[in-house]
Amino acid sequence: MAVDLLQQLEDILESDPLIDELGFIHPSQFDLLNEESGISCNLSDEAICQSTDKIAHSEQSSKQETMYFWNRDHKLGISTHVLLPLYRDAKQAFMTAFKQSKTCSKQSNEDGNCVPTSSSRDLESILMRHSRSLLLLSCDFMTAWNCRKLVVSKKKQYSMFVNELILSGLVLSYAPKSEQAWNHRRWVIKSMSAICSNLKEILEKESELVEKIAERSKMNYRAWNHRCWLISYMAREQVLHELKKSRSWAEQHVADNCCFHYRSRLMLKILETSSCLDETVSFSHTVDIDKAWKDELDWNETLVKRYVGREALWLYRRFLSLCRINHFAIESGDASHHFKETDRNYQDFSTFLENELCLIDYCSTVVDNEFADYEAQAIYSAGYLLWLKVQVPKPMGNELLQKMRAIDLKTLLEKSYPERSSLFNYFMS
Repeated sequence: MAVDLLQQLEDILESDPLIDELGFIHPSQFDLLNEESGISCNLSDEAICQSTDKIAHSEQSSKQETMYFWNRDHKLGISTHVLLPLYRDAKQAFMTAFKQSKTCSKQSNEDGNCVPTSSSRDLESILMRHSRSLLLLSCDFMTAWNCRKLVVSKKKQYSMFVNELILSGLVLSYAPKSEQAWNHRRWVIKSMSAICSNLKEILEKESELVEKIAERSKMNYRAWNHRCWLISYMAREQVLHELKKSRSWAEQHVADNCCFHYRSRLMLKILETSSCLDETVSFSHTVDIDKAWKDELDWNETLVKRYVGREALWLYRRFLSLCRINHFAIESGDASHHFKETDRNYQDFSTFLENELCLIDYCSTVVDNEFADYEAQAIYSAGYLLWLKVQVPKPMGNELLQKMRAIDLKTLLEKSYPERSSLFNYFMS
């Protein structure tokens, strides 16, 4: 029966190549799926058993098989009761074809025949068919992933690369943290870049996929790491678009540090691309970068005040502030910071520090002792102040210290963070 089930599964996958979501369903839920989709049992049977005409079945076994698979609107459900026999048979079928392929390849090399024979092409087709079924049942089977890479790299056809993206996307629909699936997508995109000069549309879809998966799978480091990797293939205009587009998502997920890490990578990419521009346009782009950083700082400040006690916002502010500090300072050979001595830079940097101290003063006041987030806000602002004191260039250190004493931040911070009062005394001395 397992052989028949594997045949049926592979026929369903062949007949509907646009399946984009996979789920493992308890048999008791199939009737509910049919009711929610608004189809009768007969229509459901027809959609599920698309390949039953190829296999002889009795009337009783035909009714049983309608409980094994559910396929409608490019969604596929597999009964949990058949997962183990399906996996065993898919693995056996794949390994048999894999060994035959290795034997055929070895014999071809010994004979000096470099032209693929019809039997080798048939084996490749069988390998791709069985490996797809196996990976849907066991997404970490590396041999199957590597086998597909080998076959696709020989063909180097655009359509085959697209099919690999569809397959890995189907795997990620039920295993959003599958490292092998994400690695396979990166290999596909890297391979496509060698045969396709414009990846803008593909990169946009990849970015949207990560955002969609991140909505369902919170703090998914692997997904966000993939999105950060995509930045290396983006042009400057697309990076700016991504920075603007991802802002609304970040506003709704202020506790997700992965999203703000992605934005920091986008900002660094803007700096990197701007440093490679010609001198004739470098000044205008420098002004644009300066404005972008100021806008990002203002936006972050709004979020910090609106969403009290969110550490991810403070960590992102450290990144933005460090970039501002590095913009005004250069490093000498002894690794000490020296201020770029121009009146405009001095005034801008002084204004920047005043704004930061006002923000710290605002966030260090605990207005509600029963609301723990206000206490967390004060702690994060205190940590940010200590960090800022270390990062500020030496010529501005004394000025920062005077401003800190003027608004009596020491008293405020000691109240909110009493266990580190000695540390505050050290920095305020």
